[in-house]
Formats: sequence, C-alpha cells, structure tokens
Amino acid sequence: MPTLSISLLGPPQITVDGVAVSVDTRKAIALLAYLAATKQPHTRDALAGLLWPEYDQTHARATLRRTLSALNKALAGDWLEVARDAVRLRAGTDVYLDVDRFGALLDLCRTHGHAPAEVCRDCIEPLTEAAALYRADFLSGFGLKDSWDFDDWQHLQAESLRRDLAGALDRLSHAHAALQDYDAAVPYARRWLSLDRLHEPAHRRLMQLYAWAGQRSAALQQYRDCVYVLEKELGVAPLEATTQLYEAIKENRLPPPPALSEARLDTAPSKAHALVVTSASAQQTSAGQPAERRARASATHRSLPLIGRAAEWQRLLEAYGDVGPHGHVVIIQGEAGIGKTRLAEEMAGYAASAGSPVAAARCYEGEADLAYGPVVAALSAALNLLANTAWQAAVPPLWLAEAARLLPELSLARADLPAVPPLDSPGAQSRFFEGIRQVLLAAGGTRSGSSTGPPVLFVDDLHWADRSSLDLFTYLIRRLQDWPVCLILAWRTDQPPGDEHLHRLLPEAQRSGRAAVLSLQRLSEADVRDLVSSIDHSGSPLPQALAARLYEETEGLPFFLAEYLNALEQGVQPVGSEEWSLPLNVRDLLRSRLVPVSETGRQLLHAAAVIGRSFDFDTVHQASGRSEEETITALEELIGLGLVIEVPGGKGAGALVYDFNHEKLRGLVYEETSLARRRLLHRRVAEALAAGARSHAEAGPLAVQIAHHYRLAGNEREAAEYFRLAGEHARRLYANTEALAHLQTALALDHPDVPALHESIGDIHTLLGEYSAALGDYERAASVVTRDDAGRKTLSRLEHKLSKVYVRRGEWDLAESHLEAALQGYSVADEANERARIYADRSLAAHQQGHQDRARDLAQQALELAEAGGEPRALAQAHNILGILASRRSDHESARDHLEQSLVLTEALDEPSIRAAALNNLALVYGAGGQVDTALRLGEEALALVASQGDRHREAALHNNLADLLHAAGRSDEAMEHIKRSVTIYAEIGVEAGAYQPAIWRLVEW
Repeated sequence: MPTLSISLLGPPQITVDGVAVSVDTRKAIALLAYLAATKQPHTRDALAGLLWPEYDQTHARATLRRTLSALNKALAGDWLEVARDAVRLRAGTDVYLDVDRFGALLDLCRTHGHAPAEVCRDCIEPLTEAAALYRADFLSGFGLKDSWDFDDWQHLQAESLRRDLAGALDRLSHAHAALQDYDAAVPYARRWLSLDRLHEPAHRRLMQLYAWAGQRSAALQQYRDCVYVLEKELGVAPLEATTQLYEAIKENRLPPPPALSEARLDTAPSKAHALVVTSASAQQTSAGQPAERRARASATHRSLPLIGRAAEWQRLLEAYGDVGPHGHVVIIQGEAGIGKTRLAEEMAGYAASAGSPVAAARCYEGEADLAYGPVVAALSAALNLLANTAWQAAVPPLWLAEAARLLPELSLARADLPAVPPLDSPGAQSRFFEGIRQVLLAAGGTRSGSSTGPPVLFVDDLHWADRSSLDLFTYLIRRLQDWPVCLILAWRTDQPPGDEHLHRLLPEAQRSGRAAVLSLQRLSEADVRDLVSSIDHSGSPLPQALAARLYEETEGLPFFLAEYLNALEQGVQPVGSEEWSLPLNVRDLLRSRLVPVSETGRQLLHAAAVIGRSFDFDTVHQASGRSEEETITALEELIGLGLVIEVPGGKGAGALVYDFNHEKLRGLVYEETSLARRRLLHRRVAEALAAGARSHAEAGPLAVQIAHHYRLAGNEREAAEYFRLAGEHARRLYANTEALAHLQTALALDHPDVPALHESIGDIHTLLGEYSAALGDYERAASVVTRDDAGRKTLSRLEHKLSKVYVRRGEWDLAESHLEAALQGYSVADEANERARIYADRSLAAHQQGHQDRARDLAQQALELAEAGGEPRALAQAHNILGILASRRSDHESARDHLEQSLVLTEALDEPSIRAAALNNLALVYGAGGQVDTALRLGEEALALVASQGDRHREAALHNNLADLLHAAGRSDEAMEHIKRSVTIYAEIGVEAGAYQPAIWRLVEW
C-alpha cells in the first residue's frame, strides 16, 4: 500500500512513497492541508465558503468540484473520501502527517506519570525528535490572499504549534541541564528564546545554563540583553525573578540544576499515544538534533568557495605582504551577512599556513559597558600562542605591570613588577595602552619555533566595542610605524555605534598611510552562478537554473546564500519546490536587526512593509499615522540602522523614495504584523495612493496598487472599481494579458457593471484570438443588458461584435444573422454611422462568401449612410470595403482611390485597427500592380500597428501577406522568416476547444 506523506511544519510538502506530488493550485494545497489537519469531514458548502468567499455558492461549489478532481488526480490514489455533501481525508496508517507525529511525540511524554511541564529521562528522545521535526512554523510562507477565514485558521494553528514547540524546548533545555550536558542545553534554550525575545523565562534559563557551565560573564550578559530588549520593546524593567537570578549569579550563589523527574510507566500508553515509526516518518525525522544541524551548517559554510571577492582578497594579500618594519591595518566593513568574518578568517588561515602567529577576538552585542572586553580576549588569544612564559623577560617590567591591569596572571611569573599609578593620573592611560602594545608585540615575535611571517591580529564586530577599547585600537593604529603587525578590524556599516569613537577610528587609520579599507558589496548574479557551479548536491552538480532563484531569494548576500545552500543540502529546502521558507539562521539575523528599532520606527516599518519593497515619504507618512516630524525622525533612524536606504526616483522633482535593504527583511516585518493591523495599514495605503490622483480616471497607473491594497484591507467594493480602472488603463496600453486579469478580478469581486466588464473582456479575448471565450463573454454581457433605449443600443453593439468574431472564424451564416440583429437595434431616422459600419461588415461577409453583386450593393449602401452621418470612422470603413471589392474586379485604380481615401480618413482617428486594415488592403493592391517596394512599406506599417494592439490573428495574416510580397521580390530568406512567424501564431489560435478551424488560416484582407 503506498504512503501519502503531508508535511505542514514549514512550507507544505506532499509526497507519495517519497515522490513529490505536484499540485497545480494553492487552493488545492490549502484544501488538503485543512482536511489533513482537522481530521474530520466537512460539508461542501463549508469548504467552498472557506476557500472561495468572494464567489456565490454556485460558483464556489463548482470551483470546489474542479479542485477536488485536480487534487485526486495529482495524488493518484484513493486518499479523499468524497460524498455528496461532505469531504474528508481517509484516515489510516498509510497517511503520514508531520503535525500528527509532532503531537503524538509530545503526547507520549504525558504518559510518563509526571506533571506535563516536567521532564524525565524517557522524555528526551521524543522531545528531541519533535523539535527536529519542527522545520518552521505551520505552513510557513504559504497563504491565500483572498481567504481571510483560512488565514485566520492557519494563524491560530501556527500559534498553537509554536506554543507546543516552546514547551518542548523548555523541557529539553531543562533535561540536558540536569544531565550537565550544557552544550546541548544552550542551543535548545536559544531556540526557545528566538520564538519570543521578550519571554523572560527563556532569558532566565539561558542565564542559568551559562552560569552552570562556568560561563559567568555570558550569564551576566544574557541578563543585560534581557534588560535591553524589554526596555526597547516595552519600556519596562525585568521581572523581580529575573533580577534576583542575576544577583544570585553575580554573588556565586546559584543552586545546582534540578534533577530529572522520575518516569512512572505503570500503565501502558493508550492506542492514541502509541508511536509507530513508519518509513515516511523515519524520513521526516532524519534531520537530527538542532545542534547537529548547526554543526553541519557551519561545515557547509566553511566549504563554500570564496566567490566574488578577488579584488578584496588581492588587497588583503598586498597588505599582509607590506608588513615589514612597519605594520598595516585592514578595515573590512559592510552590512550584516556580507562576508566580513569569512574574508578575514580566510586571511587568518592563509597567514597561519605561512607560519605567522594569528590571534583573533570579537566584540559582542550588548557589551558596550564592559570596558576592554575585546582587548582582554585579544590579549588572551595572543598569549595562548606562546609555549611558555620566557617571553616575559623581554618585556620591561613597567609595561608588563601596565598590561597586568587587564590580565593579573601576567604578574605571577615576575616579582619585580612596579606598582602602577591610578588610570586617572596624568599620562596613565598612554602608559597603560603602551603596556598592552608591548605585550602584543612580544607575543607576536616570540612564539615557540620560528615565525616565517608577520603576526596577524583580527578583531571582529568592532561596532559593538566599548569606548575604551576603541580608544586603545586608535592608539595602536597611530603606532603602526614601529609595530610589524597585520591588524584586521571588521565592523558593520548597518549598526551605528553608540558614540563617535568608531567614526574617529577610520580617518585615523587612513591618516596613518598604512591602511586598506575594504567595503564589501553584495555578490552579483554572475557570482551566484559561479558559486552554484562549484557545489555538488548529493554527488551531482546543482542545476544552473537554481542560481537565478537563489539570487532572487538572497539578493547576493553571502550569509543568506550559505544558509539557503545549507538548507538545500540537508533537504530542508527541496531543490525543485515552489515555496522556500526562510532558513532559521537568516530569520534570526533579520530579527536581531530589528531589536534596536524604536516604537515609532517599528510603526513606520510596518507601514512601509505593507506598501512594498519601495515606498515614498508621503505614502508612508499618511499610512503610519505619525506626524511629519516623527516620520522624518523614524526614517533617519531606520536609515542609520541600515534597514532602509534612500534611492533615486520619485513621482516628481525632489520626491523622496526609500527601499528596504533586503526583500526578506520586508517580508519578515510584514509576516510579523498582526492581521488586524495589516488590514488597517492596507486601507490607509490605498486611501493615500487614491488621494494622490484628482479623479478615479487619473488613478490608472496606480490603480492596480490601490486595488491590491483595498482588497487586502477587506474592502472588496473599492477594490473591484480600481481593478476595473487598472484593466482599462492596461487596455489603453494594449497590455492585453494584464488587462484581462484585472478585469476578470473586478468581475470576481462583484463589480456592479457586469455587462461592460464582460464586453471589455470579450474585446481582449478577440484580440488574443481566443474566439470561444470572446463569444461566451459577449453572450453573457448581452444576457444582462437592460431593455431600455440605452440597453437597446448596447445590445446592438454586442451583436455587431459577435458577428465580427464569427467573421474571423469564417462562419458566415452566423455572422450574417448577428449583423441583421445588430441592424435592428438602430433606427432608420438616426444612427446612420452605426448602420453604415454594419452594412460595411455585411458587404465583407458577402464578399468572403463569393456573393460579389450583393457585396457591391451593401458596400454602396454603407457609403451612402456614412456620407449622411459624416463620421470619419464609418466613411473609412465604407471606402475600405469598396477598395477590397474593386481589387477583386482587378480595378486597381479604383481600389487605390478608395483605399487611399480610407487611409487619409484614419489619420483623424485613434483607431489603429481601421488604419491597419486600409494599409494592408492597399499593400495588396500595390503588390498586385507590381509595386512591391511600396507594398512592403505599407504592409510593414500595418504589421507594426496590429502587433502593438496585440491582435494575434491579423498579425499572422500580415506576416503571411508580407511573405508573399517578399517571395515575389526574390527575397526568399526574409519571406521564410515571416512564414515561420505566421505559422506559429496560426497554430496557437487555429485550434479552439479541440475543433480545427480552417477558415482562420485563410485571412488575407479585412
């Protein structure tokens, strides 16, 4: 029996016996997810209302039937139980759902005889499997834009499962702490905290774990992180329990970890709790524990080749090679994730392989109040390179005593160290700094064995350094002239320092004359292609098509690239999947960048995320609800944090336009905005954009954006009107495909002008050569037209359009019947122009059927009516058909006269289709008369017109006519190119609904 596997933790994945199932619509995926997760039958009406709330009951149920049919076909099995009134997913061991497995694993822990919040040794295995199974939030990255009820249900499911995950991570960190396995406990606690950075119990757990592991400074720093985030986000102090724990850690009176609970398995688990690991579930849980995943991720990142950094690498090598009697400083700067650390570590590895002593230290977020923290780390790293303490004899006692202020252990091997004055005495700070430099100098030159290269000191994340450390590094840079070291400093440009000291360090380095500044940029798409080409995936190269997808997802940010590639390697992101979730580490990095944002800045950021990737000042100002001054201040803050950048452009001179630093950042902010606030902001954005246009008609270029925002705000009435405006605007530009989509959306949203929408949609289908669809739309429009005088004229116009479609299909009898019906709608006393156009088309139909006498009579009546009406359009059409008929009689002079009159009349019209007809027919006359060059010029002009309209049928006919003319001129190669284009288009429109339409291929004149 095959196994159906449905994974909903993360982007939805559906497989049958391990083979991915391709489902063609998001609604089908949503339907399967809903049936699988709810595990109960649902009425057809309930499902239809859930997934297609914008449709009436009849249309919704019909769409549900088609979706169920498509889903059954895609699953290729008897998985759905479809009754007359209800639908359900068949239950059984042959259906695997990761959400069920996740819940069963947690339920198993409840059978161990202890309280649900406690944990025993037997809980560890199921909890570990459950945490590993939770790839990402429920249906992460998936949603239905037009179904609020489904979105609300999905949101509630996701929140419930996140709470369950939080409880599992809480108990896992507790269990590993009880076993004194802190390396395993800390990652679980950090993941728990990542679910909610404001959750103080998670902060307290991390503080405890660090303290129990002997990392007292990290424990204290975790408390400072907690204070910082609570102040920034909520403006409150930590709870008393958190502060008491901090005091206990500071005073070394933290009690030992509590023991595990005892499992009391005196009763067997119920059948509902039994865990049978099928082959499908084994595949789902093979990813391993979070710590193991991170280890593999790190290995993947280390193994990625250094792509797109050739120039920067060369400058690093030059700086390293330039170190002689004098030192050199290299500053690597750029946004978070740009690859600063990776580049510096590559250089450190290169220097170490060349025999250079290499020491590294880094600064940490929230430690700006920890004086000389990175300096202590750098000194310790440098001294760890030394095999013994003999080097201390080479350092004068005064300098060693100064350095011992930071590292008291330096004084243990020397009894002759002098007392040092307080740091606030005159000249004390300079002596202190020089003492540290002297120790670093000794450590770099006296490593055990011979050093064949200059020492390298790398300090990372200097943007988080304290003021004192920055002062020291500035001092060291000033003395590179007599310090043979390669000093590498890296900092983020999107993380402004707390004061001006870091700003002063860069110009100081540049003034030294011994500095190289590397400002890293994102990788290009070509770089990403090179990277993809260099990587094997499961023993074979990654497909090149993946490069474009990766570049689109990551925008060339190396850290993001590494994380996505790591997810692909582990199978967390299926290579061919349409939906990719945000890797956990990428999400954490983005969230960390949002931590320092003020409350006003967050409000502005939420409004901007709703607007889109780019936004202008006026719109975000109005949507955010903040004052102009607050908006400016918040934008300056966001720009300073590197979250938003100013970009050229705008709606007018001097207009300010902004862009999110990365689309994934915008997506995360939008995703974490509540549904209620999203709707509010979408409405405000729509109103702001609409206010920018003086009238609905002027809103054309922005109409689709306004419609989109009104729809997401739940205001379907306004959305429908703006979708109609967007469709009409696209029609004027002959963007037929876009116009069709917008008008159909307006119709689906119950726009009140149903006849006009169906008529416009029919016009577009006609241009696209989709004649069956055009006929259906015209008929639907005619069926709802009112029967008053205005409706009578509308009905006649629709009958005329129906006849034109039948003419294109060569169905002359049907065309004639609709032309007669159209004629009856217009009175004899007036509307001569409309009657003239109908007579012209009746004449063309008679001509095409070979009834030349009748065609001439009808054409003459068309001319008389047009002359009476005096409208250029009607006159142009009458002269056009008279020209066609004269050409048929080989009366070329009369044909040219009529067609040239038609062409002159079209100059006053905005009717490219009528002008193209005159040009084409005149070209045929000149060609028949041997004037091929003139004929080609006219035919090419006609082709350009119909191509700009998107009239596929007439475009094919013109290619065919031009091919005949080129062949007559002896230009066979060019003729063949036009034949190929003609055949391609005819093949696309010549077959409708499985019925071959030969008349479509015979269009020559019209």
